[in-house]
Amino acid sequence: MNYREASTQLGEYRRQIAATRAKMREVQKTLEPEPVADHSFATTDGEVRLSHLFGAKPDLFVIHNMGKSCPYCTMWADGYNGTYDHLADRAAFVVASPDAPDVQRSFAESRGWRFPMVSDPDKSFAAAMGYVEDGNPLPGVSVFKKANGAIVRVSDTALAPGDDFCSAWHFFDLLPEGAAGWGPRFSYG
Repeated sequence: MNYREASTQLGEYRRQIAATRAKMREVQKTLEPEPVADHSFATTDGEVRLSHLFGAKPDLFVIHNMGKSCPYCTMWADGYNGTYDHLADRAAFVVASPDAPDVQRSFAESRGWRFPMVSDPDKSFAAAMGYVEDGNPLPGVSVFKKANGAIVRVSDTALAPGDDFCSAWHFFDLLPEGAAGWGPRFSYG
């Protein structure tokens, strides 16, 4: 297929994706919120409750991160660092992992991360949200709202290579071979 024909076909697929996203937003509006307990987390400043992570915002994104041993979760978090100010202007944003608070702080400093982090050392929060399998944490994002003094989850999705939450995959999709077996590393050189 010549360049112009392929470009036209790809443009049509992108329009279909945009239309599907619009449909997804409509379904999202009809979702019945799920009540959630006011879980407790550890931080370098002590214990903090889920309800306090909202700050003054009515909405909260909590990223389920597998911790410093996962290069994929690290790559996603590197990306959040770039969008954090934009996201935090609209809703509270926190990354939760099973790593101890001092480990989180050290790793975040080494990566230049600016977003807040909380520790879920026993993975009870991640498990309650469905992001633990066979005792291992899974990557994802849960979205919460405060509603009538309660906390409800209004959305969640798993994270995986090729998802919508890491732009690197979409850049690779523009290459004829795609990612071609590429995987993230903690450093490149």
